[in-house]
This record gives sequence, structure tokens and C-alpha cells, in this order.
Amino acid sequence: MTSDTLSEQQLFDFGNNFIRTQLATIPGAATPFPYGGKQRLVSVDTDSAALQSHGLSAVDIVNAVAAQNLILPTGTAKMGQLEYNVEMNGSPQSVNEMNDLPVKTVNGATTYMREVAHVRDGFSPQTNIVLANGQRGVLMSIYKTGNASTLNIVDRVKAMLEYNKASFPAGLQVNQFFDQSLFVRASIQGVLREGLIAACLTVIMILIFLGNWKSTLIILVSIPLSILVSVLLLSVLGETINIMTLGGLALAVGILVDDATVEIENINRNLAMGKETIQAILDGAQQIAVPAFVSTLCICIVFIPMFFLSGVARYLFVPLAEAVSFAMLASYMWSRTIVPTMAMYLLSSDDEYHPEDHVGEKQGFFRRYQQGFERAFERFREGYRSSLGYTLEHARLFAACFLAFCLLSCTIALVIGRDFFRKWTPGRFACTCARAPACASRRPPE
Repeated sequence: MTSDTLSEQQLFDFGNNFIRTQLATIPGAATPFPYGGKQRLVSVDTDSAALQSHGLSAVDIVNAVAAQNLILPTGTAKMGQLEYNVEMNGSPQSVNEMNDLPVKTVNGATTYMREVAHVRDGFSPQTNIVLANGQRGVLMSIYKTGNASTLNIVDRVKAMLEYNKASFPAGLQVNQFFDQSLFVRASIQGVLREGLIAACLTVIMILIFLGNWKSTLIILVSIPLSILVSVLLLSVLGETINIMTLGGLALAVGILVDDATVEIENINRNLAMGKETIQAILDGAQQIAVPAFVSTLCICIVFIPMFFLSGVARYLFVPLAEAVSFAMLASYMWSRTIVPTMAMYLLSSDDEYHPEDHVGEKQGFFRRYQQGFERAFERFREGYRSSLGYTLEHARLFAACFLAFCLLSCTIALVIGRDFFRKWTPGRFACTCARAPACASRRPPE
């Protein structure tokens, strides 16, 4: 808060007694005392020599102010059918009027405040100063407490300031200095965008390999359901939606479909063998139950060491590990329940496409593309089979080359960095404020 007309005392007084009390009503917001400004108070500067000459002490000054700066109820006044409360205002209208208060009367001679002291609009000793573009002002910081949402607090603070803007004193300028929610919003949007891209790419790959939109739909359903279960479990453990938990969910999107994909592929294989739909689903689910469970546990076990971390690293990475683990376990649960159920309603042996049964028929674009992909993938698989056969025939040579590559890769550890946060690079962060040269001089060294 800055002003060209208001003093530092008035800025501090308005921020502390008006804005701060309004911010206290926002759930989850904590507002300490303002920084800068001068804490306003009415000061009485006594004249020791004058007090002694009039036979007074500082206690007489205190009693005079306490007795004559009051608003007292005196009863009621009934006028017609209405009864009004009557109050006697014994408080001076301005600070200067307090200099005319009588302090003591002796033998008909009254000693006034101005004779022994001076009352002024003062301030307590100033302990800090806030400068805004070279102009003195007051800084009010707003923090969040507990599990409150940063976004909700910032939105409510801005709404409160806009609502009370009309009641601000003339000449008062309230400017936003720093908004942490900008980084939170950008992080959430970025993670959600990357998660959506990952989900779309995953669906496209499944559709290309399976060539059946029904199977793709069944697998696609398991992604949001697994994420929902992970969010519910995180909430039970007291975690919040933040950068790390969202990052864990985005990381898990690509592997959430593994269990459902393997099961659907196995069900399609059993359908292609001519089995009835229900029998194909039962056999397909039973055949991959244990391997899918073991693979899911192997992925979750990778994150177990994170729970043994301590300090800042623990608070950063444990929520990420929990988000991934919960989502993976949920994906296995859905592959055992919802995936077979949807397969019973959507899949049948008629969905299996056999090119030899459709010779001469006109195929759609997607079917032609999928068949072309199948042929290209078969050629790739044949090439891989040939290279694998060559490797097995020359096993010793391959093992020696592979071990040599691994040993050479270990030398990277001697030159790779070990920073907890990434190193600052010149030119990566540019200052656009009016004091850019001054900011540039304070940048950290390389």
C-alpha cells in the first residue's frame, strides 16, 4: 500500500485495523502485522519543568486523558412512540482538541493540557521500512495455514479487496506485489495438459495395435477410474493435490493401461480360438492373473525406497510414490473387475477381423491403415527374430560388447552433476521490471 497524500502512520493504521481484520475472515488465510509504515498512536509529550511548577505528575496527565476521552451511555429519550438511546460523547473530535483538556483545578485556577504537555498524532519507534519504487509504503503478507488451498485463498483475497475498494481512503493505492498462485496454476495446468497428452497417445497406440475401438474403450475407462482411486486414497492419508502428486499421476498414466491391455489382448486371443464370449473372458483373465499381479508389484516396489528418505526429499517424493503406487494397484483391481464386465457386454467372437474372409470387399480408412501397420510390424518382428538368432549364435561376442558398453557408461558418473535443484543458467530467467539493470547485478554467479 502506498499513497501520495496519506502518512505512514495512516497507511499502517488502515492496513492493520481495516484490511487485516477483513482478511482474517478468509478461511485458511493468516495475515501477520504489516511490514513498514509507522504504528500509529496518540503521543503525549510532557514538559517535566512545567509539571513541577504546577505541582503535577505524569499520573495526573494519564487520569485527565482517561477521564475525558470517553463515550458514555446516559439513558434513553422517548419521543412519541419511539425510544432512543442517548449517548454522551466526551471524546475530542481531533487530536489537537486534546491539548485543551483541563488537567487539574486548584483554588479556581485550571491547568490545561497545553500548559504542561503537548498531544500529537505520533507513532512508536519504527523498526522496518518498506520502499515501493522509492516511495515509502506498507507491505502486507498473506500466508495459507493447514491444508487450505492456495488458489481459494488468493481468489477470496482478490474478491475481498475488490469488494471493499470503494471504502478505501482517497489517494490510497493497493497493488499486488507477488502472487504464488500463478506458479500453482501454471503447474496444475501443465501437469493436466501433459497427463491428457499422455492419455491420448496411449489410446492411439492401443487402437493401432489392437485395431478394435471397443477394446480401446474398455482400456480407456481404466485410466480415470484408477486416478480417482489414487486421489481418494491420497485424501485419506492427508495429502493434497500439488505438483508432486499431480506429477505422479501424470507419470502413471502411461503404465495404468498395462494390466487392462494385457487382459484385453488375451481375451481377444481366446475369442480368436473360437471360444464362447464368457468362457474366453474367464480363461483370458485366469491365464494372466498372476503375471499381471507380479508385474504390478514390481512397478510399485521401485518406489519403496522413497519412503526411507528424510528431510525435504521425503516431503517432496513420498506423495509422488504414493500417487503412482495407488494408481497401479487400482489399475490391477479394475482389470480384475470392470474390464471383464465391459468385455462381456462389448466383445464377441464376431469382432475378430480375418482378412481372408473379406477378400474383394472395400475396407475403410482405419481398417486399411491398421492392416498396413500389422504388415509392417510383422516385418519388424521377423527382422528382430533374425537379429536375435544371430545374437544367440554369437553369445560370447554379444556378452562382451554389452559388458563393455555398461562399463563405459559408468564413467558418466564422474562428470554428471549432483545438484538437488537444477543449476542456474544465464539468460534463462529474464527480468522485465523497470529496475532490470539493478536486478541483473544481483543475479547469482554461474
